[in-house]
This record gives sequence, C-alpha cells and structure tokens, in this order.
Amino acid sequence: MTSKRDYYEVLGVSREASEDEIKRAYRKLAFENHPDRNPDDAEAENRFKEAAEAYEVLRDSQKRQRYDQFGHAGVGNGGPGGFGGFNSNEDIFSAFGDIFSEFFGFGGGARSHGPRPRAGMDLRYNLTITFREAAKGVEQTITIPRDEPCEECDGTGAAPGTSPETCKHCGGAGQIHQSQGFFRIAVTCPVCRGEGVVITDPCPKCRGRGTNAAMRDLSVRIPAGVDDGSRLRLRGEGEPGEHGGPPGDLYVVIHVEEDKTFERQGQDLVYATSVSMVDAALGKKIEVPTLDEPVTMEIPRGTQSGEVFKLKGKGLPYLGSEHKGDLLVEVTVKTPSRLSKKQEELLREFKKLEKSKPMNKVKNFFKKEDKAVGDEE
Repeated sequence: MTSKRDYYEVLGVSREASEDEIKRAYRKLAFENHPDRNPDDAEAENRFKEAAEAYEVLRDSQKRQRYDQFGHAGVGNGGPGGFGGFNSNEDIFSAFGDIFSEFFGFGGGARSHGPRPRAGMDLRYNLTITFREAAKGVEQTITIPRDEPCEECDGTGAAPGTSPETCKHCGGAGQIHQSQGFFRIAVTCPVCRGEGVVITDPCPKCRGRGTNAAMRDLSVRIPAGVDDGSRLRLRGEGEPGEHGGPPGDLYVVIHVEEDKTFERQGQDLVYATSVSMVDAALGKKIEVPTLDEPVTMEIPRGTQSGEVFKLKGKGLPYLGSEHKGDLLVEVTVKTPSRLSKKQEELLREFKKLEKSKPMNKVKNFFKKEDKAVGDEE
C-alpha cells in the first residue's frame, strides 16, 4: 500500500504557512496539473487530486489543527480518488468552485440570480480659479453634464405600466453554462448580455436605457490655500449606479491662475521689488502689498542686491490649519544706466572718499610694507 505524502509537502509550503500562502500554492498546482491542460496524463491527474485533497484539509482551520496533531489519521483515510467523500473530478470542482471560478473562469458554484449591482462611473470637472480666490477660498456653482435616472420609467428602462422580464434563455442568472469535458464554463448570456432581464417594451423617453442626459448645478467650496492641481472629491455626485448600485463620485480638479504680483513657493509668497543704490545704501521705508492691506517695511542701510526679507504669517494659509506661510520680499538694487554731469561728479567724489577711508589707508600701508620686505629679499 502506498503511503500518503505529507499535505504540506504536497503543496510545497511550510507548516507555518498562512491561509493565503496555502491558497496560492494550491492554485499554482491546480493550474499546472489541470486535466484539461494535460489530457491522457494519469500522473498529472493524480497530482491534481492530491493537491485538492491537501488543500481541502489545510484550508479548514479545524481540520488543519487535527492534521497537525494526529496526521492523516486525524482527518480520515481518504486518498486520491476518494478523500473526504470526493469520488470524482466533478466533486472536486463542486467543492472548490470559488477557486476555479476565480482562477480558471469556471466552476461548479452556485449560480448568480440576476444582474449584480454596479457602482456608477466617476466624473471629472476642471475648475479654474484666480490666485486670490485660491488664497482666500471661494464657493462656486458649477454645472456638470451627467446621466440622471429617467423620471418616466423610474430608471427601469421599461415603458410605464410594464416591467423588465426575466430572461428565458438564462433564467435570470445572466450567465449560461457550457460543457467542456468534465467541467462547465460560465459565459455571459448572449440574449440579456448578463443583465438577467430583457425589456420587451422600452420606455419611449429613455429608449430603454433607464437614464437621460441632464445638466446638474452643484455648489463647490474651495478651501483657502488650495494649490494648482488639487482635487476635491464630491461623493455620490458621479454617474448613477446600475441595479441598485451606488453612484460614482465627482472629482473637481483645481487650476489656479498665476498672479501678477506674487510668486508662489508652497505656502510662502515671493514679492520682488527694486530700490535705487542710494536708497539701498542709506536705507528706506517701502510699501509692500500683501493678500490683505499693504504694509510698510524698512529697507536697512547697506542692503545688497538679492537680499530677501521675511514678513512672517503674510503668506498662504495651510489647508485645514490657522497657520500661514511667510511673505518673502526680494530686493534688487538698481544701478543707473544714465547719469547727469552733476551725478557723475558726485559719484567720482564719492569714489575718492571711499579710497581715503582710514581702513583703506591701513591696508595700503601693509601693502607697502609687504612690498618693501620683498625688495630686501
């Protein structure tokens, strides 16, 4: 008498394997050794049955516990061709209809009755707003085209006073089964196209579709601080579902126009301004625009071109928060391209004064000393 192989060895998994690992191992073996893929191969058929026997035990937590404790004696003496009451390949397909339906597209499970509920399709709407609207937040009304349930037939697609009839070809299952060897393949019913019902007297308004094209107005609240490319999700505002399924969602994609005053860097704003070289040298108070009222800012003496000054909390708000970014003021020092004769004289005089500074005299002194030492060498 041939001894039975260990079930874990049959499936090629460890004794600590999870349910998902056991299921994946069985599916792989079932596919490789399926009799339809290996006609007239008795060894492949035996491996197929052996894998099914192992899976039938290890997928059940109670049977698996008894098997781990007592071995084959704890789960009966069945073997390939007769385990657990399975006497034929048809019994195997019936027991594991979920596996074969999922993996091979057929099975011996219970037939579906009627069409399954289907969720409606999601919709997308592109909404363009100004930079200031994005900064402050805004509520806008949008109009979207979408299908609405037909009011004439209440969405059934059948003419008033009638109703869809059960498909006689598939008995309302939406599928028919075709024999392929020792198993059956479920295919979509060609008469009702999987709906399970047929409409013999269609609604004149929707022509049997159950929906009509319509325009719907929706109020959309744009939160303050929203960025370009952000998406807002309006649940249940997409296309209607079918056969009692939920409606889809509407995604509003935000496009923010560029601003002529500010450049955006995340939640910070950048404002570029310029001052004359005299103002940069002497310092000056300037007026800086913000998202609210303008503010006065001091340009300190000796400001260099490209310096950036920060005005805290004058930027964009963070979504869902009271905190705000900063306003960064970037200063460019302008050099005059044309000078009057008087201006040129004054600048030349300024240049002389720069050369006569005490520090420059000290530097020049050391330069002379260094040169003298070099001459001695």
